[in-house]
Amino acid sequence: MTALDHRGGRPTRLQGFPKTMNPDAPTLWRGPRWTLALLLACLGMLGPFSIDTYLPAFSGIATSVGATPVQMQQTLSSYLLGFAVMNLFHGALSDSLGRRPLVLGGMALFTLASVGCALSQTIGELVVFRALQGMSAGAGMVVSRAIIRDMFPPVDAQRVMSQVTIFFGVAPAVAPMVGGLLFVHADWHAIFWFLALVGAALWLANWRWLPETLHEAARQPFNVRNLMRGYWQLARNPRFLALVLASGIPFNGMFMYVLAAPVFLGEHLALGPTQFFWFFTLTIGGIMAGAWVSGRLAGRIKPRHQIRHGLLVMLVVSLLNVALNLLLEPHWAWAMLPIAVFSFGWSLMVPVVTLLALDQVPDRRGMASSVQSCLASLANAAVAGALVPLVMHSTLALAVTSLALMSIGLLAWIWVKPRLEGQPA
Repeated sequence: MTALDHRGGRPTRLQGFPKTMNPDAPTLWRGPRWTLALLLACLGMLGPFSIDTYLPAFSGIATSVGATPVQMQQTLSSYLLGFAVMNLFHGALSDSLGRRPLVLGGMALFTLASVGCALSQTIGELVVFRALQGMSAGAGMVVSRAIIRDMFPPVDAQRVMSQVTIFFGVAPAVAPMVGGLLFVHADWHAIFWFLALVGAALWLANWRWLPETLHEAARQPFNVRNLMRGYWQLARNPRFLALVLASGIPFNGMFMYVLAAPVFLGEHLALGPTQFFWFFTLTIGGIMAGAWVSGRLAGRIKPRHQIRHGLLVMLVVSLLNVALNLLLEPHWAWAMLPIAVFSFGWSLMVPVVTLLALDQVPDRRGMASSVQSCLASLANAAVAGALVPLVMHSTLALAVTSLALMSIGLLAWIWVKPRLEGQPA
């Protein structure tokens, strides 16, 4: 592994280990591999969990604080924008300060921001504290990816990434059910008190069990000029940017349905707040199934073939979804299934694409994870704040938009695939 020697800024090599792996990795985590995957999944799930939990209470929050639907949509876009902006720094800071301090600081800020949301009395206050939630929640997702590459060689990293995705899927499936029950039996403030408890529990668990996985020789000096140079190198790396597009943009083909859930489920499919969990269960079930298959295929087929299979699944089901919406009236009996299959295809390919993106800059994988998450989150924020409000009142428009977003990822992969010669793709 090549790293900077802090005494002279010269490259050193950690002998005997893959160039992206901590040589002390075998001694850092003594438990089964799945237990580390579970801990990292809990970090990664915090972002989507804090979205899905409050969606069933959208209308109730709007009534309570006197907000319009467009203003309520900004509680989503402000969260996603804060998530995107700080994601640009979480990984880069973890390359200098270490993985553990960034995780613990992020969990502490998320807990305080959740308390602020619970105490909010106006839509303006809620938007501000939701932005703070987003700024802090991304720390776990960004740094957990870098931790995986600190600890495991490529094939094992793909398996762990798949395990993380499987565990990660449980929480968002449960989140809307929990949020709906809290809203119906208490009020919307209880949802954010619950998120504060989740944040505090994650801080305690990581303080107790998460080791520092960044090797001392791999730390990057904290220097603003060095940091900006690293960002500029990533911005000029077309392969890295294409891989980010291939993994992040298709995600929005599914995620836009999550963002539009209050309208898509409540108006088009006539489901009540406590019935939202059916949609999330099917969608997350697709993600978990795809991640499980991805882990089983690790080391058995070429990564590029696995990516191709995932993209093919998404393309076919997207075309089918458009056709069904042209021919049939929206109904819960069929409308949710194509989204679940789409999610399967996405999670089948995304662990491989994510690792390929990180391996474009193995000596700055924390920064690479930051930029990857930042760009994906900016796309999520744009979809939430601009695209979803335009198309959410038509199921056909949602289906066509989902197909278009998936096609961007497909074109990005078609472009970058022949340019990955010499890499395990």
